[in-house]
Amino acid sequence: MEMIQIVGLGLIAAILSLVLKEQKPIFAFLIAAFAGIAIFLFLIGKIGTIIDTLEQLAAESGIQTIYLKTILKIIGIAYIAELGAQTVRDAGQEAIASKIELAGKVLIMVLAIPIIGIIIETVVNLLPA
Repeated sequence: MEMIQIVGLGLIAAILSLVLKEQKPIFAFLIAAFAGIAIFLFLIGKIGTIIDTLEQLAAESGIQTIYLKTILKIIGIAYIAELGAQTVRDAGQEAIASKIELAGKVLIMVLAIPIIGIIIETVVNLLPA
């Protein structure tokens, strides 16, 4: 049922955006942006449930929570960068959207460096001396 609501909101926003695009392009963009934000806010509760479940699984398996939190931050950055870039693309600003994506990739690499270091250290320790 929730997916029907999301699709309904998206379709209504798309139709309104198309109708307004000719006379008031700024309003068409605002409708599209608000629809994207509304859908994202609608999903935050679901994302919270997923995070809680993953934290519980990590605790039960003995995985250090720092790794899980880092991976969740990376996933969050990816989703937020994608949402931001697509919203800016809707406004016709491809260059700015590309910069948002680049910033997201750089921030992901910054967060991934400690995990990459641990993986390399583990591999080196497994190799015979």
